[in-house]
Amino acid sequence: MARRRGPGPSVKDPELYEELRDEGNSKEKSARIANAAAARGRSAVGRKGGEAGSYEDWTVADLRKRAAELDVPGRSKMRKAALVDALRNH
Repeated sequence: MARRRGPGPSVKDPELYEELRDEGNSKEKSARIANAAAARGRSAVGRKGGEAGSYEDWTVADLRKRAAELDVPGRSKMRKAALVDALRNH
């Protein structure tokens, strides 16, 4: 099944959005990054982040709380490794 090209009018940098989708990122994540890049510039978005620490250092309770914020399905039954993977790939 072919994916529809063109993210729609809410995405402000469609070229970057498509690159991110081709890399395997979710629609939500791709749109978030593309819109941030359009608002602040691509290089500014690349410098942002790295302040939260590694998910491996988080407790399972904290990982589940973050997964709940992102509405990750099945989070209540996931072990730590699965939670980390789900959060990284959300």
